[in-house]
Amino acid sequence: MKKNIFCVALGPLLFALCVSAQAQRPTKIPQIGILIAASTSFYSARVEALRQRLRELGYVEGKNIVIEYRYAEGKLERLPDLAAELVRLKVNVIVTAPTQAALAAKQVSATTPIVFTDIASDPTKIGLVSSLARPGGNITGLNVMAPDLDVKRLELLKEAFPKVARVALLWGSRANLFTELEPAAKALGLKLQSLPVQSPDDFERAFARAKRDGAQALITTPNPVINTQQRQVLDFAATNRLPAMYQTPEWVEAGGLMSYAPNFTDMWRRAADYVDKILKGVKPGDIPVEQPRAFEFLINLKTAKQIGLAIPPNVLARADKVIR
Repeated sequence: MKKNIFCVALGPLLFALCVSAQAQRPTKIPQIGILIAASTSFYSARVEALRQRLRELGYVEGKNIVIEYRYAEGKLERLPDLAAELVRLKVNVIVTAPTQAALAAKQVSATTPIVFTDIASDPTKIGLVSSLARPGGNITGLNVMAPDLDVKRLELLKEAFPKVARVALLWGSRANLFTELEPAAKALGLKLQSLPVQSPDDFERAFARAKRDGAQALITTPNPVINTQQRQVLDFAATNRLPAMYQTPEWVEAGGLMSYAPNFTDMWRRAADYVDKILKGVKPGDIPVEQPRAFEFLINLKTAKQIGLAIPPNVLARADKVIR
């Protein structure tokens, strides 16, 4: 009889201990992978914008969220392996930039949620999503609308320097970019010079060709290889006193003359909202792809004075930010 009483009393106690142990068992902390084709330094402000917005949403890095960073430093061939590393870590979502990183992540996994940013091509045409409104699959994000932006950059360059006739176009992986821009350049009275670059070794040859062909101005396009060679490009433009239009504000802040681009800080903050939705159970394929909400025209007057260029007052008045 005493044994039976003991067992009856012990049963609930053991059950309570098991429940308590399970309640105290730590839950897995969500992991975010960040896959970037360019360098750490070039993307530092954008990544910080993502982290800041995550903090506002209640995610504290190292406490209730872990972030794994992978940078290819312009070596695009590394992207598939870096993406595979993040997938093996079983991250809950991968944030990618730019196009090459998104494609690499999509190729490696058809199930890990992916949020792309800084996409310079139409994501439907390159197979990232089925449509902008209903992406489908495991991927969604924010698109930059680059073709329209490249034309706008040419227009601003011509407006600021109406005497310019020959513009060197430094471009990377977008195969049709030069032919797409030629009609717009011709309408503006500009002759485009094609300067393709695929690796750091290509830049010296490209610059030599620009000088040989009499380039009067320079325009660069979004590309991780070009971004990793920022200092070399800026020095070339300054040494040869070339008016230059760059693809992102980071270039103007580093000493470039002008840029016209989406507000990338805002886009990366919005990417954090995508991450939040996915961590809360929303499927990436059900989140529409968004376009930029704001664009910025930056001018570095300090650089203009250093290389002896005058910016017309009407162009200065249109700038969202002027560095003096």
